[in-house]
Amino acid sequence: MRIALAGAGAFGEKHLDGLKLIEGVEIVSIISRRLEQAQEVAAKYGAIHASTELDDALARDDVDAVILCTPTQMHASQAIACMDAGKHVQVEIPLADSWADSEAVLKKQQETGLVCMVGHTRRFNPSHQYVHNRIKAGEFNVQQMDVQTYFFRRQNMNAKGQPRSWTDHLLWHHAAHTVDLFAYQAGKIVKANAIEGPIHPDLGIAMDMSIQLKSESGAICTLSLSFNNDGPLGTFFRYIGDTATYIARYDDLVNGREEPIDVSGVDVSMNGIELQDREFIAAIREAREPNSSVAQVLDCYRVLGELERQLAA
Repeated sequence: MRIALAGAGAFGEKHLDGLKLIEGVEIVSIISRRLEQAQEVAAKYGAIHASTELDDALARDDVDAVILCTPTQMHASQAIACMDAGKHVQVEIPLADSWADSEAVLKKQQETGLVCMVGHTRRFNPSHQYVHNRIKAGEFNVQQMDVQTYFFRRQNMNAKGQPRSWTDHLLWHHAAHTVDLFAYQAGKIVKANAIEGPIHPDLGIAMDMSIQLKSESGAICTLSLSFNNDGPLGTFFRYIGDTATYIARYDDLVNGREEPIDVSGVDVSMNGIELQDREFIAAIREAREPNSSVAQVLDCYRVLGELERQLAA
């Protein structure tokens, strides 16, 4: 399986680290906004091609699939371009920053029949897989999810604290993780509300946001998001259910008393990004729909679109 990766920043390297652990995968091409960065990362991971243009990778007959870790605003158009070129594609979260663009990507996937997967990593973290497996077994039902997504990001920075060329978004990026995960664990979302704090004078986005969700099962979710939080960073999920309470911190899981739960046997790795990439590669090889396909996650973007309209009003 021969892969091109576009977007050689902090998250791009996380994917590259995961891909090198998957048997039979070759990293062929690295695309980045700066050629020197593309060349440096290509040398590090053994890729034979580096460029600033995605089209250069799409034109290669030795590229089977593409992983997009580019700015949010480019995701939908680039995913469509990949499929137009006959390449399978994994789009890092979010799929798009509008409902219309999200629908356009699904339409293209249906036209081409190619694998189009979206990087909803929470579906793959062993912590959330453990909870999902209990739900599927009828041993646990979500009553409430309480989620905090907190960063300190008053400037355009990536996950390594390095300057980035684009502005991130609480609603279309960070809320997408939880909106999809809540539906994945508790059922289709039937009600959603949102409020936001002041708009940052330079970034032009709300730095604080609160979202309420209700699923068809009756479960509720409260999501608090901030780019103003000068403290512990990341996303923390509390599952309150009918038989247990769980707290998930990325790939780790504890119960409501903060007692660790061993999730090392849930999957072949403890790294959610690697597991996500393994699913992408396996779906292509097996000619099947992947978990977190564009079709499976599309409803998340319907909800985000509804919330955007609420906030605009």
